[in-house]
Amino acid sequence: MQVSKDKKPLAPDSGACCCGLAAHLPPKLFKALSDPKRLSLCVRLAELRKPCTVGQIAEGSDVDLSVVSRHLAILRDAGIIECEKRGKEVWCGVKTTTVADVLRTIADAFEACCPAGVEGNPFCDKPVTQPTGPKRRKRHGG
Repeated sequence: MQVSKDKKPLAPDSGACCCGLAAHLPPKLFKALSDPKRLSLCVRLAELRKPCTVGQIAEGSDVDLSVVSRHLAILRDAGIIECEKRGKEVWCGVKTTTVADVLRTIADAFEACCPAGVEGNPFCDKPVTQPTGPKRRKRHGG
């Protein structure tokens, strides 16, 4: 949401994006994934392809177990992983479908704001596709 200089929210029609991109950008997700240690823990957990205990996740990390637990809590609060206490151990697993759906939604929202190949937009990374076929000669005069 955009705010004015005096910290009041701007009206929705005052330059807000028509594609609703801001509504699809979860700050907690980006904050959780912005830390290199959390990102590597998330990647490790995803690569293991099954729920693991906090201790198993920490085994591949150069970070202390208590710090790993705090990082996992942030990933859990952001909706990236799911944790379940079983006896004395906490098991964690990546919420693969949820994360993939969020990222697809974000990608779709970006494409809705700036469709690929929009003429006159130098920032779109895909060129406008031209029809293929025989070239026509321009007629001069007449």
